[in-house]
Amino acid sequence: MEKHTTTEAVIYARVSHTKQSAKGGGLGSQETRCREFAAYKGYKVVEVFTDDMSGKVAGRPGMSAMLAFLRKHRSKTHVVIIDDISRLARGLEAHLTLRASIASAGGVLESPSIEFGEDSDSQLIENMLASVSQHHRQKNAEQTKNRMRARLMNGYWPFARPVGYRYERHPIHKNWLVPDEPVASIVKQAIEGFASGKFDAQAEVMRFLQSRPEFPKPKNGLVSNERVFILLRQKVYAGYLDHADWGVSMRKGHHEPLVSFETYQKVQDRLTRGDGKAPVRKDMSEDFPLRGFVCCSECDKPLTAAFSTSKNGRKYPYYYCFNRKCSTYRKSTRRDVMESEFAELLQSMQPQPELYDVLKAIFRTMWDQGAQQVKERNDKLRRDIAQIDKQVEALLDRIVDAPTASVVSTYEKRIAKLEANKLVLEEKLAASGQPRDAFAKKFEHAMTFFSNPLKLWHSDNFEDRRRLLKLAFVERLAYCPNEGFRTPQKAFPFKALDMISEGKKGMAHRGRFELPTP
Repeated sequence: MEKHTTTEAVIYARVSHTKQSAKGGGLGSQETRCREFAAYKGYKVVEVFTDDMSGKVAGRPGMSAMLAFLRKHRSKTHVVIIDDISRLARGLEAHLTLRASIASAGGVLESPSIEFGEDSDSQLIENMLASVSQHHRQKNAEQTKNRMRARLMNGYWPFARPVGYRYERHPIHKNWLVPDEPVASIVKQAIEGFASGKFDAQAEVMRFLQSRPEFPKPKNGLVSNERVFILLRQKVYAGYLDHADWGVSMRKGHHEPLVSFETYQKVQDRLTRGDGKAPVRKDMSEDFPLRGFVCCSECDKPLTAAFSTSKNGRKYPYYYCFNRKCSTYRKSTRRDVMESEFAELLQSMQPQPELYDVLKAIFRTMWDQGAQQVKERNDKLRRDIAQIDKQVEALLDRIVDAPTASVVSTYEKRIAKLEANKLVLEEKLAASGQPRDAFAKKFEHAMTFFSNPLKLWHSDNFEDRRRLLKLAFVERLAYCPNEGFRTPQKAFPFKALDMISEGKKGMAHRGRFELPTP
């Protein structure tokens, strides 16, 4: 190789990923080889520029910095040393672009692996090597995609781990996903909360995740809308995998799901209907636990709630009706007054100790009826699954005789929907076995609530207090500012106890049960 009179040189090194910098073909080894070449040629290395990104594109930070350096010192020609032609670019178009940019900036390209020249033969060899480098990149991408696709088809997640999971080595499954606690439980609460309506909007899911310090956050410390968008739509959390672009249909994964497929379907249904997009009201908070559950006795509209600020700046919480057509419009009730009356209502619902055996008999009957209902439900689930199998088989027969691709696509969409419904039914059937706990244990849990509902109301957990409202009453409570709460519609166990206490022996109850002899 002809020796240039230029004595100053810059080195450019590139790897596709930061992980490669620690390996044999990393930035350090490239720089060492280039410095060795510079010493052999008698060049003085004045700068080193690096990139850790794909060579497919020409626009890279390190390359841009090097070109800026060459333009700034255009008065003196610099040799640009690269370890190999593939380090400059991994595509013919990018290679030609960078080759021209380096020349126009006043640089001369050299390498210990190839001699660059301006004659037609040298350029032919150079372009062929650049094309081969591009072919290697494309081939590597194809092989990587094929391996990932094969692993996906076998029921394994081949991509970056979803939040809430981590990769773990396994003697059979190799590198597979396992729940990463406590983040996995947080993700589970977020998805199930949105499915059940506990979180009224995606924005509320975002605030929930933001409030949990264990949930991973980016450098700015904020959970983004995009993170919530992805989290609510990934089947991987329900234990299933698919990839339409790769032709991989939905299949069950080997990893442990965080939520049921039915929960996933409920989330998708809410998103499809457009539910959960409007921001949740900030006053639906622990400050007003009865908001939305207590309605006006005059117009039957749910009461709203807010803080009223006095002249001295002190805030006072009130419940009030905001229906302009109502006679009690904006007639407020202090929060402590209404909630004190509600506590008295719960206190009055506490059963007498002598009714404990009666309540146990009621639960025993309900338990037995539930077992029979589970059996009937399972039989129906099996029939529904068999019916879906028949429908899918019929659609597959139609696909064979379909006249156009659009008709085939329509049939395939119907089959996919049926298969999804079948998964939900199979999941329900698998989960609908015998109760995991004995009747005695379940009864003790129930009695903890029914024997003293006021205790749950005084809980520090806001969700427990809201849950109490749904368990103790079958509909909203009506409230009159002058008279207090109207007669509530209580849940069945409380209603049954009231009827027994009042001596109504003719109470009808499906399945019947004998009252204990005093």
